[in-house]
Amino acid sequence: MNKKVKHIVFLVISEATLLDITGPCEVFSQAMEYMKTNNTKTDLIYSLHYLSTDKKKNIHTASGMVIHCSENIHTFSYPIDTLIIPGVSNSLIEGYKLPNAVLKWIKGQSKTVRRICSVCTGSFFLAEVGILTGRKATTHWEKCDTLRRNYPSIEVDDNSIFIKNGNIYTSAGISSGMDLALALVEEDLGRPLALEVARQMVLYLKRPGSQSQYSSVLTHQNTDYQPIQEVCNWISEHLNENITVESLAAEISMSPRNFARIFVREMATTPAKYIDKLRIETACRYLVDTRLSFKEIATLCGLTSPDNMRKVFLKYIKISPADYRRNFGTALLNK
Repeated sequence: MNKKVKHIVFLVISEATLLDITGPCEVFSQAMEYMKTNNTKTDLIYSLHYLSTDKKKNIHTASGMVIHCSENIHTFSYPIDTLIIPGVSNSLIEGYKLPNAVLKWIKGQSKTVRRICSVCTGSFFLAEVGILTGRKATTHWEKCDTLRRNYPSIEVDDNSIFIKNGNIYTSAGISSGMDLALALVEEDLGRPLALEVARQMVLYLKRPGSQSQYSSVLTHQNTDYQPIQEVCNWISEHLNENITVESLAAEISMSPRNFARIFVREMATTPAKYIDKLRIETACRYLVDTRLSFKEIATLCGLTSPDNMRKVFLKYIKISPADYRRNFGTALLNK
């Protein structure tokens, strides 16, 4: 069988975040390994390439490790199927400038490749050449406001792990590049194979792109206002109860109105939305790590019933509890 070769290209820039490149690369490599060892019937194969931006072949990444590039953007001779642009550290991105010739090359490639993708702050380079103008995109949560301020024509999503808009893909924090790569493998080779790759790599789960970049548990640690910290800790220990603004306010001796105002100020979300997200995150862990029934999980998490849990899951993460367990559960639970 004559197989179609899909050339997956990683642009290697100086001071790139190493995992922005090696994470997605390993996903594609594992997909090829799985197809080989399992004699998967498919008419395509991946060919992976590292391109430097100039004649230098050895490029230093932010961690100090060096990536060897056999070619550069001026010497390659194959049609690029998927172009992946890495980012640099959050502390560097605002002052980091790619040469105009490289930016021009990226813009030109965006018109000919099947897919162009950014990982983490790589979205800033797509934004700089106008690829994201008028589109929805994401980046590392810590730099969403910067991207929004510098490029007001972009609809910046602070939460999503990755976003597809036509043939343009943007992803969030560093590890989200692997989630994006799994989604690309799924597009090419189907969901079952992508899930097998996720299991082979012992990834916690293959997260849907709409899932939040960071957990509510981590978010509440960002506030140093002790009463709100106490409330958040109390919520996590009483998820199975009927929690109201009035009961939360009483826990820290505030009026409901003042409590709601301060909670939004400190947490940038309402108490109700925070509780919903925390219940979903807890339910997700039960779905992945236990054999508890949907009714038991809904009760433990305060989601009241399997039907209500399903509605909340579809509202926030666009997938049902049944599909979540089926797709992301451990191999033991799926037997």
